[in-house]
Amino acid sequence: MARKDADILCLTREGLYCPLGDFHVDPVRPVPRALITHGHADHARAGHGRVLATLETLRIMAVRYGEDFCGARQEARLGEAIRLGEVTVRFAPAGHVLGSAQIAIEAGSRRIVVSGDYKRAPDPTCRPFEVVPCDVFITEATFGLPVFRHPDARDEVRRLLDSVRLFPERTHIVGAYSLGKAQRVMALLREAGYDAPIHLHGALDKLTALYKREGVPLGETPKVAAADRPKLGGAIVLCPPSAIQDLWSRKFPDPVTAFASGWMRVRARARQKGVELPLVISDHSDWDDLCRTIRETGAGEVWVTHGQEDALVHWCATQGIAARPLHMLGYGDEGEAEPAVESAA
Repeated sequence: MARKDADILCLTREGLYCPLGDFHVDPVRPVPRALITHGHADHARAGHGRVLATLETLRIMAVRYGEDFCGARQEARLGEAIRLGEVTVRFAPAGHVLGSAQIAIEAGSRRIVVSGDYKRAPDPTCRPFEVVPCDVFITEATFGLPVFRHPDARDEVRRLLDSVRLFPERTHIVGAYSLGKAQRVMALLREAGYDAPIHLHGALDKLTALYKREGVPLGETPKVAAADRPKLGGAIVLCPPSAIQDLWSRKFPDPVTAFASGWMRVRARARQKGVELPLVISDHSDWDDLCRTIRETGAGEVWVTHGQEDALVHWCATQGIAARPLHMLGYGDEGEAEPAVESAA
């Protein structure tokens, strides 16, 4: 029997809800059963009764919230068909951060894919995005404007290393979100041949250790001690973005402040944050990749979540694809929900 899309997935105050399976996807409030796409704080919250997610995401949530972050947990293996009520769900790689996944929900002949956050650019720290053909595709739109076209992240890391060579007496302090971005920058530095220690603010230490336990080679990453800061001229130091202009950063020798974010495409944002070396490195798809992904899924309908919803909805209309914004509350952009977690750490 053909199912209506609203029977498969609808919007409630807690977020996206599947009536036929009696579960929520990335709910913003505690619910009896939650399916989680990835470990960022605006998608993965503590307090749910039962959580279904990839093993890496479950481990990330345990590091961030403690082992008792939910009542019960279940691992979702990529590609495995899991029956929940009257629907079947499958998790597929999203390419966003370690353990990130899209969630395909199938009922009868209809398939809806919740992408969570995703990117198509290469990332040595997580599995690459896989296109999942579907009838309805739910896409983010964090960088859903044509002005956002991200450069190759490897070129941005080369710019950082060029600056280190040009100013060998200065500490390079790189603001990077604690989950995903920081580890990706480290991995890209290693790929570029940088083999010196990469020094870490304490807020990045636990998640970086988790990435290492998951087999991601990040090299030597000592935690910065207060007494060491004046001695780190010429070093690369990673920290939460909130620490770039904090008192913490002022003890380093003549620091060069950098920030790794897709928002560094907007120079006014870089100036506002006092960033000397903006690095356009994003863990979200840019405009071209958002449009490409929608086309490749073959979806006849697109629902657009947090970000620049209206522009992407308009683009879909020009392509003959039905689309609508979801106007979901409680989700951030590339890290807007992260600083509170980092400060607590």
